[in-house]
Amino acid sequence: MTKTLKDKIVWITGASGGIGEALACAFAKEGASVVLSARRADQLERVRLTLPDPEKHLVLPLNICDEQAQQQALAALLERYGKLDWLINNAGISQRALVMDTTGETDRKIMEIDYFAQVALSRRVLSVMLQQKSGQLVFVSSVAGLVGTQYRGSYSAAKAALHLWANSARAELFEQGIRVSVIFPGFVKTAVSMNALTGNGEALGKMDDAQAKAMTAEQFATASLKALKAGQSYIVIGGFKEKLAALVSRLSPELLYKLIRKSKVR
Repeated sequence: MTKTLKDKIVWITGASGGIGEALACAFAKEGASVVLSARRADQLERVRLTLPDPEKHLVLPLNICDEQAQQQALAALLERYGKLDWLINNAGISQRALVMDTTGETDRKIMEIDYFAQVALSRRVLSVMLQQKSGQLVFVSSVAGLVGTQYRGSYSAAKAALHLWANSARAELFEQGIRVSVIFPGFVKTAVSMNALTGNGEALGKMDDAQAKAMTAEQFATASLKALKAGQSYIVIGGFKEKLAALVSRLSPELLYKLIRKSKVR
């Protein structure tokens, strides 16, 4: 069943660039009113002005780890629109460090951004959706959260945790009109590796070779929207190797471990 997005209110976090910006454009073209959140207000405003009918969209700057700011942003959204149909949990940060080179502080920072903050915002939004008796949660996880790879130990753990929390929420809330989908991107050509944390918590500052040769954010957004409109809940988007790894992780974990050891992920 294909879902219509016309006149839907869609809140996208991490919307100041990359995947979030591409998703915002894709949803806006489908007729949705898009709420754009991230820390950089100037970049959010830039994105808003590129969308069809810019005045119907809303910029809400947000530090996703600040729960008080989450509540204030949700209140502002409801004051403007009176409802919320979709939440796209896209904000996050990646990692480029071996497990033995990663500090506990960096572990906790990644988990805070990529798991705890997403769950906290989702609970706040669910309080509204449950009153409406309808709503769609979407989590942008990662193929790394399905398979685990070198240089992404903490990131893979956070994305896996997000996936399994979403599974529980899907099972618990289905009868109350709430739908939950998880998207597992492979490599996408964005600044994610530039901003990824090294072991001591500093930004890597350069793009991985695998990232540079990957699909574009626009290609990712198009594939994501098609799957979401079709009502899919488990969505793997990537090249042949990433899709194969996701499949093998379910069919033969031991084979997966051998393949991962030989794979190039930088």
